[in-house]
Amino acid sequence: MSQPRTILAFDFGLRRIGVAIGQDVTSSSSPLGIVSNRNESVDHAAIAAIIKEWRPTGIVVGMPSHADGSPSEMQKPVESFIKELRRYELDIDTVDERYTSVEAKQALKSARAAGTRGRISKEMIDSAAAVFIAERYLSSG
Repeated sequence: MSQPRTILAFDFGLRRIGVAIGQDVTSSSSPLGIVSNRNESVDHAAIAAIIKEWRPTGIVVGMPSHADGSPSEMQKPVESFIKELRRYELDIDTVDERYTSVEAKQALKSARAAGTRGRISKEMIDSAAAVFIAERYLSSG
């Protein structure tokens, strides 16, 4: 029997990195907010604090591509981010992140229309996109 997995999922952006936590026992994930990515410098102190608090068994990063599956211009910055994440000595996987931001925005708009959510911020969208990344990863294996 394999050990339960807890993963930290990232939706990389040049200004903000959405973060979510997911675990495979219930195949659920939750938004954790964002980590700043200003002046091409990721806030690794914030990432280290999240890792210390949640103790994930692995990291998942959304890999951007165009609708046809071809590499996007964001792939190189994401690959650099992944190299930086290696300092945490956790397994790192990637998943296709196409449409996660669109899905996140739609889910938040639906919640707002239902009266369960107020104003939708860019930070909320980024974190919700990370939830979709976590869920794709958890459902794939």
